[in-house]
Amino acid sequence: MNGKKQVSKTEKPILNVLQGRKPSRRPVWLMRQAGRYLPEYRVLRAKAEDFLKMCLTPELATEITLQPIRRFGMDAAILFADILLIPFALGVDLEFREGEGPVLRKIEKIQDAAKLSYDDSKLFPVYETLQRVKPELPSETALIGFCGAPWTVACYMIDGNSRGNFAAAKDWVQQRPEDLQTLIDILIDASEAYLSRQIDAGAEVLQIFDSWAGLLSGADFHRFVIQPTHKLVARLKAKYPHVPIIGFPREAGEGYAPYIRETGVDTVGIDPYVDLDYAKRELQVVKPLQGNLNPDLLVKGGDEMFAALESIMKKLGPTHVVNLGHGVVPQTPPEHVAQMVDFVHNFPVT
Repeated sequence: MNGKKQVSKTEKPILNVLQGRKPSRRPVWLMRQAGRYLPEYRVLRAKAEDFLKMCLTPELATEITLQPIRRFGMDAAILFADILLIPFALGVDLEFREGEGPVLRKIEKIQDAAKLSYDDSKLFPVYETLQRVKPELPSETALIGFCGAPWTVACYMIDGNSRGNFAAAKDWVQQRPEDLQTLIDILIDASEAYLSRQIDAGAEVLQIFDSWAGLLSGADFHRFVIQPTHKLVARLKAKYPHVPIIGFPREAGEGYAPYIRETGVDTVGIDPYVDLDYAKRELQVVKPLQGNLNPDLLVKGGDEMFAALESIMKKLGPTHVVNLGHGVVPQTPPEHVAQMVDFVHNFPVT
């Protein structure tokens, strides 16, 4: 890294921001920073039998988690896993098909949900990965654990895949809200257990990915996005008040304002469609923010990427974690990521 600002060995810039303190340098990490755009990841993926086995093999998951830290010097490592490991631990058949993505056995009636039983032992490899990663990280680098939000995970469980824009899940919202609530409650309990074990294994920050929050609005958004997240966060905060929690309700639109005020999360990740003036005026006055660089600009790189980064950092200031508005896409050139990290780390903290 060229000209990278140094930080104290006892300081973790991302924790400073998430806990309301000014960092000595701007923190940056990327959703999906460990993944298909990295040649070293593709080497391991070619050797692995399948994606699920990669997530549940600590030696592989540890190496993948560390790859972007070694290459780029990110301010946080995020556990290499998947949001659908909770359905897997609940007893739902799960496989990841090449070119198709995740495929689950559908929850078609509430009796199917009643048969679910969370088996934490299925996720022991995930906790071992965290235990392996933690001592390998630089002293200034934080370790992030995560889960999918109950609504987003329920979408996959009800539809079985993401190909139909979750038509069945949206039908449950309108026609079977009490059945959906039952499934959501099961997922809150499982998520609490899963995230608690991640903290015990070394996670210093948690992120709750609500990738499909934007499918809901109004009272439905409040019931199935805000309320479940609030319940989950409140339970975790009661046990681990020192651990910051980031919420990411992607494409929530007008729902961002009540989400940041009512869920109890410490920071909110914003997608690329959130206007920066709105974000500063309505959201950042409540809590720190994370995001919202468009992943396509990371693919393009160059002046357009730098200009967007400068605009974001100037507008949102130091109570902001630099990140994308969604995950890194596979066609992203690794050299653009390196340039982004250097640019952020050398940007003034004002």
